[in-house]
Amino acid sequence: MGLGLDLILLGPPGAGKGTQAKKLVEKYGIPQVSTGDILRDAVKNNTALGIEAKAHMNRGALVPDEVVIGIVKERLKRGDCSKGYVLDGFPRTIAQADALFSYLNECGCPINGVIDIRVSKGYLVKRLSGRRVCRSCGFGYHIEFSPSKGNGRCDNCGGELFQRDDDREEVVTKRLDTYEAQTAPLIDYYEKSGLLKTVNGVGDVEVIFNDICKIVDGR
Repeated sequence: MGLGLDLILLGPPGAGKGTQAKKLVEKYGIPQVSTGDILRDAVKNNTALGIEAKAHMNRGALVPDEVVIGIVKERLKRGDCSKGYVLDGFPRTIAQADALFSYLNECGCPINGVIDIRVSKGYLVKRLSGRRVCRSCGFGYHIEFSPSKGNGRCDNCGGELFQRDDDREEVVTKRLDTYEAQTAPLIDYYEKSGLLKTVNGVGDVEVIFNDICKIVDGR
């Protein structure tokens, strides 16, 4: 690691963090560090922390903060992070944020930007619960924003469209409630540090990305 473009993306499920992170990777040539991806990678490669994480996951338990933090630290030590990185999905809690803050300051390369993608809860429920997927080819639709032309059938292959379990309204609402309770306090945390900037996450993807780039380039 070194002093570079060290960013954190905040935002609730469905806010578009993953999409915007990938666009930042393409534009600025820095890696996307996604907690989900690096956890799966650690488990796949049977690292010491990966084995420990897998034991918790197999029991259906949350992976403890110290294990997640350890895996993130291992990832940030890789050479591709020397010019910076985009953290997507981490930190999720104040405890994780404190641990990250301490570690990066010890390394002499603190986070220099936190961008919160703001989308209202009502809009997110509509966005996520309206998704439909083709059982045959996996193509995605939305009942309001990008519906299929057929009556519940895929335009590409004629397959049946269905709603994934985690896109059901009650599940989406629960996920958003969990985010608000656990992760939203990070907004205050980073606001007090003077690092937080916000963008409107509703609208054209390119417009949102341009808003993010203005913040990044104006650091």
